[in-house]
Amino acid sequence: MRSFLPAVAEQLFKDIQKIYEEKSQIPDDLLIALKFVFGSCAVQALDLVDKHSVTCLSSPSGRKVYQVTGGSGRLYTCFASCHYCPCPAFAYAVLRRNDGLLCKHLLGVYLSQAMGLTQQESVSDKHITTLMAGGAAAS
Repeated sequence: MRSFLPAVAEQLFKDIQKIYEEKSQIPDDLLIALKFVFGSCAVQALDLVDKHSVTCLSSPSGRKVYQVTGGSGRLYTCFASCHYCPCPAFAYAVLRRNDGLLCKHLLGVYLSQAMGLTQQESVSDKHITTLMAGGAAAS
């Protein structure tokens, strides 16, 4: 699913999913591993998950995009399938400087999926197409 991420990150998400299903919390050792692998954005991403800021929009044709409400209240449309977020931090730190694997918004998407805390919303194919084209669509 996220084959573009290093194996250690993939395994970390799997471990979080398994333990969170059992205990409804992430143990300290996995929190430390998150911070080690993803840096300072790990705490910010967990905050987004805690605030239920991640929503998966899915259409009848099966297309999915994720919308994440950032700390400033701005809505970012993230594409987990191609590992992309339109936020400035992703453009600068991930794409330009290669300083990190993910921005807090994409990490929030992956964590909310692993923890089963992603909000779900069904939308039309037209809505998804508009979002994929970079436009803002009204529900």
